[in-house]
Amino acid sequence: MTFSPETPETPDASEIPHAPDPAPDPATPQRDDFLTQVLSGRLEPGAPDWVYLPVDVPPGVAELAVGYDYDRPATPSGVPGNALDLGVFDPRGHRVEDPAGFRGWSGGARDGFVLSASDATPGYLPGPIQPGTWHIAIAPYTVAPQGLTYRVEVTARTGDQGEPFVPNPAPQRAAGRGPAWYRGDLHTHTVHSDGVREPAELITAARSAGLDFLVSTEHNTTSAHGIWGHHVPDDLLVVNGEEVTTRNGHLVVAGLPAGTWVDWRFRAVDGVLPRVVETLHGFGGLAIAAHPFCPYVGCAWKFGFAEVDAVEVWNGPWTPDDEVSLRQWDAALVAGGAGGRWLPAVGSSDTHAHDDAVGLGQTVVWAEDLTRDAILAGVRAGRSYVAESATVEVTFDASAAGRTAGIGERLPAGPEVPVELAVTVRGVENGFVRFVSDVGTLAELPLPDDTGRVAWTTTAAVSKYVRAEVRHTSAQPAVFEGMAAFTNPIFLDAETGNS
Repeated sequence: MTFSPETPETPDASEIPHAPDPAPDPATPQRDDFLTQVLSGRLEPGAPDWVYLPVDVPPGVAELAVGYDYDRPATPSGVPGNALDLGVFDPRGHRVEDPAGFRGWSGGARDGFVLSASDATPGYLPGPIQPGTWHIAIAPYTVAPQGLTYRVEVTARTGDQGEPFVPNPAPQRAAGRGPAWYRGDLHTHTVHSDGVREPAELITAARSAGLDFLVSTEHNTTSAHGIWGHHVPDDLLVVNGEEVTTRNGHLVVAGLPAGTWVDWRFRAVDGVLPRVVETLHGFGGLAIAAHPFCPYVGCAWKFGFAEVDAVEVWNGPWTPDDEVSLRQWDAALVAGGAGGRWLPAVGSSDTHAHDDAVGLGQTVVWAEDLTRDAILAGVRAGRSYVAESATVEVTFDASAAGRTAGIGERLPAGPEVPVELAVTVRGVENGFVRFVSDVGTLAELPLPDDTGRVAWTTTAAVSKYVRAEVRHTSAQPAVFEGMAAFTNPIFLDAETGNS
């Protein structure tokens, strides 16, 4: 199952002047049991985002093997060099308006792939090798001023198709604790895109990090969806997702039905994100703007925040771009605080390498149980906080005139009725709590060594919302202190006549 935005057609290689119609190389040796075709061409700066190389596959092919390379000329300091992504579509369709033939994507993480009915290189989807015209998708991520020359070798091997691959997705429910706080990582990678961990290694790392759930978010592919059932234990929830890696930012989607793929071939100017998110919501899924101020090419979020369900404020170790994301998200809360829609914040590790700590950061969600729908509902409602590890625990509530509200909730109170804000922190030494409202910082209070509880009093007239940050005390002057945890807000709704 796939769904795709409607965007203008992207040309085949034969339709653009800088990528001539590829054809088999007559010098390539051929044998009875395989046929190899070599496709080559050149792309100039300003090439289309996606170029499709047609390959005719005859009947009787059991395995398709593709390898590619391209030149990498030296460029001046500060000028991007060549980077070329790779994927493939089978004869069922490759156009954006008809992408049913999607069979996998590896971006720039691999130099080739192999497909058969029973197996496939991670990132690609096993299945029959149908006869007809396949399309190798190449995508110039960056092109050096000198241009980019590529060579793609496609080998079709005949023989028995073999036993078909049988998907084994993760269950949508794990052994939970009923209504409770559950810890998870909403943004993870394995060898099924550009990560280095095997799926079993990610499971082991998640359990070691004290997590209850994780979301599988490989770049532009769903190949991992069909294997999690072989690895996931009964007490860990794996939610199917995808990192939709466009040229204008990355969208983390969580809650896809197993095998459902989201086409990434659009830009912000195409205006198709609302349709993508609407379809995603039809599945009960979430759309999360990932690392909105990431400094790398194509990674910063350019779509605006009107359509998404949450924003990934914390991504990996706390860095300046996370600090900027936090402040931009907080500024948006002011507009949403008067009873309107507001955007919850989440945190994730975006783990790729073995050195990337799974669960740094992590989203701690209040959910009715450890199920896909309950976890996503908690994230959607903002009933969550973000922490640096499982050792950090935060409780935050607001009380006034016998009423109490927690993270992500609204507290009705008379404008001048005192509202007590209370935060209790465990697992942070030598830190402080910052209470932040729509007017800025209300107070910064050191964490006591004994109880870990700090409190402050405000009113609904003074503060439309309040959220809490738990920071590490810096031994040296710093532009910003390290983050241990932060919460989503509690909104204070002023009631007239109750003061």
